[in-house]
Amino acid sequence: MVRKKIVAVLTLVMLILAAVGCSKDQGASGKPSDSGSKEKVTFSYYNAAQAGKDRNTNETVIGKELEKQTGVNFKVEYAVGDINTKIGTMIASGKYPDLLVPDAALPKILDAGAFIDLADLIDKHAPNIKRVYGPYMNKMKDKDGKIYFLPMEAYQGYLPNPNIDQGAFWVQRAVLKEAGYPKIKTLDEYFDLIEQYQKKHPKVDGKSTIGFTSLTYDWRFFAISNAPNHLAGYPNDGGVQVDMKTHEAKVYGNNEDTKRYLKKLNEINNKGLYDKESFVGNYDEYLAKLTSGRVLGFFDYGWQIGQAETNLKNAGVDDKRYMALPIVFDKDTKDQYLDPPNFVSNRGIGITVSAKDPVRIIKYLDNMVKEENQKLILWGIKGQTYDVNDKGRFVRTPEQIAQTADDKFREDFGSKIYEWGWPRGNGLLSDGNAYEPRRQVEVAQLSYDEGDKKLLDAYGIKVFSDLFAKPDERPWYPAWGIQLEEGSKEHIFTQRQTDLEKKYFPKLVLASPSKFDSVWNEYVKQYNALDVKAYEKKMTTEVKKLIEMSKSNSK
Repeated sequence: MVRKKIVAVLTLVMLILAAVGCSKDQGASGKPSDSGSKEKVTFSYYNAAQAGKDRNTNETVIGKELEKQTGVNFKVEYAVGDINTKIGTMIASGKYPDLLVPDAALPKILDAGAFIDLADLIDKHAPNIKRVYGPYMNKMKDKDGKIYFLPMEAYQGYLPNPNIDQGAFWVQRAVLKEAGYPKIKTLDEYFDLIEQYQKKHPKVDGKSTIGFTSLTYDWRFFAISNAPNHLAGYPNDGGVQVDMKTHEAKVYGNNEDTKRYLKKLNEINNKGLYDKESFVGNYDEYLAKLTSGRVLGFFDYGWQIGQAETNLKNAGVDDKRYMALPIVFDKDTKDQYLDPPNFVSNRGIGITVSAKDPVRIIKYLDNMVKEENQKLILWGIKGQTYDVNDKGRFVRTPEQIAQTADDKFREDFGSKIYEWGWPRGNGLLSDGNAYEPRRQVEVAQLSYDEGDKKLLDAYGIKVFSDLFAKPDERPWYPAWGIQLEEGSKEHIFTQRQTDLEKKYFPKLVLASPSKFDSVWNEYVKQYNALDVKAYEKKMTTEVKKLIEMSKSNSK
């Protein structure tokens, strides 16, 4: 026994001496790295967050330039099929790509210990990452104090999207036009407008006009469950409403806001305004319905309906396109649809334990977030994909806007492969221009057609977001980004809550008005039987932690 202990101690001493003798510039996996090398190397990268065309980054204009700067190329593979199956296979084999975006499977990757700690790598080799992510470093730390992944973006100042890509109540432009472009604010005014139009126009191309529809398919169910929250004057904090003074987080799935919204949908259903197929249609059918020109109104997030809007615009049917409105329950309610500056820390990109050279990888990522490279990735090449006016503002001609929207161009240039799934900034560059062209007011205005301009003039605004109130500061935002441990009672609550809502919302909306209250009481009884208090306590605790982190970062 003594001999075994002596051998073990000697072995440990030898290992320590060997470690000291190695280059001090090593990857976090313990593998030596020539940190200054620009010798060409290819690493593997898997992106589970989106579909795409598998290819090497150096087959694109952007990737070729970044390879020229660093010597690094990535062989990129995108998600196909069920990501949990793919990630599960990785975990079972213990073999991972060098760089990984696990998306919703992030908790599984963390539990498996598949990501290395980035803190030391960032401190030694990533000054640009420290600059861009600096205000959020505390929020990036795991409960063990380590940093296992880089969230997808870090905001540098507030800048809203001129066009609404977040939540809103949308209405067909023809409805507004016929009513003389009225300024409406409340839900009652919104549905009265739709009802009057539908009475005059019961059919479109021989098919019945749909007054209002809802997206409820699969994980996109939040497009109906989040609406009461926005109507009450709250932003998208997921399943909770956070009090601005006490910072207490309370669920709203069982409160008067949700009851009020569902009762209104029940009322319009009884009038024949509601789309009864809302609870059985899938996402593709929903988009097809919006594109058909039959739908007069709906609540949704701009990023979910982009394809339908593009199809309508390309078809040249301006009256059938939609306008986003900041609808609330009551006239004295301040809308909060626009996102405040935020930091989503429950998704990101990490270097895995299989990585061949973590130092070169972190240096590549650090090089990406240099401002000149952020401009290359997001804006392109000056004189080709954008210009600079005499005020130093980045602008695009209509031809450049069309070019940079073309799928083939985006593939070859690298805009598609680099637009998401890599560390980056957002908001304002140091020169005052927007990180994203879509957030640059001048670019948005140049992209407006005559139909857009007519609407903007009618409402006395320069861009569509001018119709919405500026967001209040919320240092914790968004609460939906709070990571709940899989299998915890709080996580189980969210699953059971969603299941219950999916079961009862159709019943509540489609019930005869006389039975609504009894069905609601039945629903609330089952809802309150869930572990609501534990969930609210956890969310309140995490919200307050995020506020304290923000305070400490600002010192």
